[in-house]
Amino acid sequence: MPLTLSPEKKKHQPTIKLGRVLVVEDEGLISETIALALTDEGYDVIRAEDGRMALDVIHQLKEQESSGKLGMTLALPHQLRGRSLDLIILDLMLPYINGLDLCRLIRREGISVPILMLSAKGSETDRVVGLEVGADDYLTKPFGIRELVARCRALLRRHNQFQVQPEQPSLKFQDIALYPQECRITVRGEAVNFSPKEFKILELFMSYPRRVWSREQLLERIWGPDFIGDSKTVDVHIRWLREKLEVDPSSPTYLVTVRGFGYRFG
Repeated sequence: MPLTLSPEKKKHQPTIKLGRVLVVEDEGLISETIALALTDEGYDVIRAEDGRMALDVIHQLKEQESSGKLGMTLALPHQLRGRSLDLIILDLMLPYINGLDLCRLIRREGISVPILMLSAKGSETDRVVGLEVGADDYLTKPFGIRELVARCRALLRRHNQFQVQPEQPSLKFQDIALYPQECRITVRGEAVNFSPKEFKILELFMSYPRRVWSREQLLERIWGPDFIGDSKTVDVHIRWLREKLEVDPSSPTYLVTVRGFGYRFG
């Protein structure tokens, strides 16, 4: 089945596009409902019905963006050629490549597009696993379409705010260096890839060395006041940071837990 745009509607469509969203969902009715709602809000939408198709779209858009050319071989709808991807809505249960594996592949390739994961599995363990593999938010089925649209807005708003941060000097602490304008971090002289959330958390810690931050404070500063989730999201991201910063993540020396209070850097 070829890639599809969200269905056209006779009602007036917004002329200013707010972003490009890839909806990866194998249930046709759910996929169409999401696409229609996002299109009405002013988003361009690409729909993919399985993991392999979604991965092809992501690779083609990445290649297109890096080359700066449309690329005659791209199998994308012509309306979306030449445009980058701003958000991925990803179902957990998909044919060929499931949502968790697809999310891992996306993050392993250094792609930092925000990901909203959808699943009928709503236990705490399922949500934590989804966040651990790289999702930015998790929504349990059945869900209200207004909540989904609100979460999309929040993810894009936070991502865009990160993209336009004002110029700041580089931050250095022992053998860690962070360069805000280059979105680059070196650890012991080696460049290390960080997700946007990881980058923002580390930038905050390095801006206030030895200050203790509670989970609630970190959620407020990094995820924003409209974040819908629990504080375990912070713990997951701290664990990822330790794996990239520490010589021995099980015995951290940079990112220290202050029991009963939160986390401290340095």
